This record gives sequence, C-alpha cells and structure tokens, in this order.
Amino acid sequence: MHPPVITEILDNNISFDMLLVEGGEFLMGSTDEDTDAFDREKPAHQVRLSSFYLGKFPVTQDLWEAVMGNNPSDFKGGRRPLQRVSWDDAQGFIKKLNVLTKRQYGLPTEAEWEYAARGGILNEGYLFAGSDKLKQVGWYDENSNSETHDVGQKYPNELGLYDMSGNVYEWCNDRFDSNYYAKCKKQGIVENPPGPESGSLRVIRGGSWSSTAQYCRVAYRINFGPGLREVGFRLALSLQSVG
Repeated sequence: MHPPVITEILDNNISFDMLLVEGGEFLMGSTDEDTDAFDREKPAHQVRLSSFYLGKFPVTQDLWEAVMGNNPSDFKGGRRPLQRVSWDDAQGFIKKLNVLTKRQYGLPTEAEWEYAARGGILNEGYLFAGSDKLKQVGWYDENSNSETHDVGQKYPNELGLYDMSGNVYEWCNDRFDSNYYAKCKKQGIVENPPGPESGSLRVIRGGSWSSTAQYCRVAYRINFGPGLREVGFRLALSLQSVG
C-alpha cells in the first residue's frame, strides 16, 4: 500500500506534500461541445494512466529558495507560487532536489497534469479544476488584482489539489505538437503517453493570475520555448521512486 500523502521535509524545515493520484482512464482534451476550446485541444481521446504522486500545490517561493538560494518571482511571498522560471530552470531545481531527497522528482506529463486537474478517478466533469465557477477555485484576471496569491486560498479539486486553474501557469514535461492529439486518437486507448518525441517547445497548463477564464480550463494547452522565464511548475513523483 502506498501512502495517500507523502510529506517531504528538507533540512531547513521547509516541507511540501505530494498527494497520491490513483491511476485510471479518462477522456483527454476537449469535445466539440466546448465552445471555448481551441483546435490544439482536439480531438478528445482516451488515455489510461498508472498511479503517481503530484504536488498538493505548485512549487512555492519558500521551497525554491530553500533549494536554489534565490527567488526570481515578480510578486514576492514565501507561500506564493514560484514564478518566472523556465523549463530548463525547473530541471535544475529538480536535479538539486533529488540529491537532497534521494528521490526522483520530475515534472508531470501533460496527460498526468490534465488527469489530476480533472479530479482523477473522482472526476465530476468540471470545466475548471474543482468547479464550474472559476472564482471558487482560482485566481485569474477578474479577481487577482493583477498579482499572484498564496497557494491554497481557494477550494481544492476532487483530489485535494489546489491552484490548478489560475494563479500561475505550470510547466509539463512534454514537448508540444499541435497534432499530437490526433496521433493519439488513432491509437485507441493510449497508455501513459510521454508526449511527442521531438520538438523545440514545451507544454504549459493551468492559466494564471492574468488569464481570462477561457485559458484556465482543465483542457486548455499552450506552449513556450524551454528557455523562456515566465511561469511556475508542480512536482510529480512515480510510485517506483517512493520505495
């Protein structure tokens, strides 16, 4: 039996929680019924995932500073989500964290991120992560006062994960290909998709404090170059790494 929550405590008493996301099958992407959807969110396709752990919150500034010794964020605050880091920066952080913890943390795949945002096996079909009313679960352009906010101030989703819609965009591990969903659709049920094998761009998810509601939907996907310093991220952990 794997514990439902892993609390990682670093030497300086900074801690973070990883929640168990039980594996299952889900419909990834947007259907034609979603009038706010973009073509790159289609076609919807069946995905089956193994269980994994995901950070209860996006990486906070306190956690980043404890590992890296600096803070690149615009809106300073220890419990605010980390901001303005590149995909490459995230890899540097993860490498150092793995030395400290003797685990194998990483970024979630795009499929893992969306599955968790939708509530995993407890999915109730919400448009946003935990609700059809974004103001209940996220900070975005209508309520953020043009800045990030401390994590965990809104309602969580079905799995107890916070801030997956709004506050900060989050890096995923995957490369981006606008045609990848169509390729997956042709395979029937896709198991643990790792994303495209090639490509210069990386996927970001979740929307941010400056986003409209359309960009905070659980199905929304966009991309950045891996060196662009604009967003944050959330940690993932495989069951094999738990031991």
